[in-house]
Amino acid sequence: MVDANEPVRILLVEDSELDAELVLDELLLDGLSITSRRVENEFAFVDALENFAPDLIVSDLSMPDFSGYRALEIARRLKPRIPFMFVSGTMGEEAAVEALRGGATDYVLKDNLARLASAVRRALAESAERDARERAEQELLRVQRYESLALLASGLSHDLRNILQPISMGASIFADDSRDEVRKAARLIVDCTQRGLDIVASMLSFARGSRAAKERVKVSALIEALAMLLRGSMPRAVTLIAELPDAAIEIDGNYTELQQCLLNLCLNALQAMPDGGELRLEAMLTDIDHSFFSAGEMAAPGRYLKIAIKDSGVGMSDEVRSNLFKPFFTTKERGTGLGLLSCRRIVTNHKGFIRVASTVGSGTTFALYLPMQGTQKQESSSHSLPIGRGEVVLIVIEEASTLSLLHDTIESHGYQVLTAQSGAAALQTINAHGLPAVVVMEADMNLMTGVRTATTLIEHKFRGPVVMIAESGSINRDELPPLQRIRFVEKPVNPAELLGVLAEELRIDTACGEPESRSP
Repeated sequence: MVDANEPVRILLVEDSELDAELVLDELLLDGLSITSRRVENEFAFVDALENFAPDLIVSDLSMPDFSGYRALEIARRLKPRIPFMFVSGTMGEEAAVEALRGGATDYVLKDNLARLASAVRRALAESAERDARERAEQELLRVQRYESLALLASGLSHDLRNILQPISMGASIFADDSRDEVRKAARLIVDCTQRGLDIVASMLSFARGSRAAKERVKVSALIEALAMLLRGSMPRAVTLIAELPDAAIEIDGNYTELQQCLLNLCLNALQAMPDGGELRLEAMLTDIDHSFFSAGEMAAPGRYLKIAIKDSGVGMSDEVRSNLFKPFFTTKERGTGLGLLSCRRIVTNHKGFIRVASTVGSGTTFALYLPMQGTQKQESSSHSLPIGRGEVVLIVIEEASTLSLLHDTIESHGYQVLTAQSGAAALQTINAHGLPAVVVMEADMNLMTGVRTATTLIEHKFRGPVVMIAESGSINRDELPPLQRIRFVEKPVNPAELLGVLAEELRIDTACGEPESRSP
């Protein structure tokens, strides 16, 4: 495809140097920028096709040592995408028809060169349009292949998770057994099933276009390399300050994706400072608790790496900030509106969180929180797991083995348990037994999704807490109904974590009054 900023490369197949100059003069008079090469035999023509790489071929019809028809035949065989135009003084109607049938783009008579420039522009435009269309078609086919792969991987991963999750959950119950041999076997099973679940997640992530292979990332090296990249394109009026963390700090992540995310945020910050200012990069360890998490996020308190990108630029209004992560939303003239969405995807794939603070006229801070290894989901020992006081828990999960395992686990810790394998069955259970104290529900169900089931619970006057079991990053907060209290537990379910969440939510109910439930 011709670059609008580059000269048009024209290969002239012409034995007359004077005629070749007339052709070029006509194009130059029309304002075209040209680089040309003239050949007059087959050997030179084939060499120029490879080494000169023309955008357009302009050929005479008849020459002493070469034929225009022969040049057309060779060009269509070796470089079929290059437009080929005849400029001849002897081309009659029959010859012109034969040339067009042979694959010529157009023809111009030498005694009517005034038409040449418009014919050349049209040929180049048609070639560019054809190239763009073919690239779009290839991209569409590529996307369709990935979509098919994603559908296959999604179905396969769903089946594998249904097999692995109950094994992992069941083994977790015995991971702190008093018998040493049971404890060792249980922990081995938990480790093996977790590796299997990680493989499933990686396969699905790759099929969806996220190649987030994990590695140990040295944070100071990541920030230092980012600063070096930025200094190459830093406006003179902007000061870059990079505060490197302790050299020993490392996280599990994908170096390339993290660098892409941080670079995107930094370039946005530079564009927000047209009159100069200060760009500051900071990285530090921090502890976050439950108050950090907003509605719709899976609470995972613990130790995190916080990477902050601060600028002293124009800032953002509340309206702009509220739309930042919507697809195709942009405040740039030539922006795609996908950069920040990609950043959030990368952070979510790393099981992290992103926060934005901005004031008009005072700058913006993007803060990324990435979990440190070994700080999430601290498990309680089995002897310290909370015990219920007979509260009614309704569990809504489609997979029978997972449902049975959770039923036995929760019931064995002092709760009365009702079960249902679909949203519709859950409503029938409520009609028969009354409202439970708490609902434990899978988000991704086929017959009635977790969102639809939660909406119907509200319509049935349920006002208690809902514990939603979901994959990390799979919940769209905008789709959630206005539940008074909702908590999230990540798949695969850790029984100790789930029991802890149940105890916390029921303690809140107890503090505010007796939970609304009736015994089955």
